[in-house]
Amino acid sequence: MRLYIGNIPYHATEGELEAWFAESGFALDSLTLMRDRDTGQARGFGFAEIYDDEVAQRAIQVCNNKDFMGRTLVINEARPRAGSGRSGGGFGGSKKGRGDKRRRQRYPGW
Repeated sequence: MRLYIGNIPYHATEGELEAWFAESGFALDSLTLMRDRDTGQARGFGFAEIYDDEVAQRAIQVCNNKDFMGRTLVINEARPRAGSGRSGGGFGGSKKGRGDKRRRQRYPGW
């Protein structure tokens, strides 16, 4: 299960947060703290993965609203971004119908 972790202190590192979870009794399978792509500054939230859903649910119950480096963490199941139903790039799709009529007029039997 993918977890959203919010209200992380900006100066916190992945290692410090992983250690905090370990002290709370939970091993994370992965952890990513989100950073501004231009400045590299921490954005105050991240995502963790715990492959066992039951363990992940317990981690949410135990760790949500707990203090980490002077801030109260918000931990819940990550949800997909709203409006992220994009299929990727904008240049794909069918070409059918683009110029076909004009082409048929110039080249009968095409």
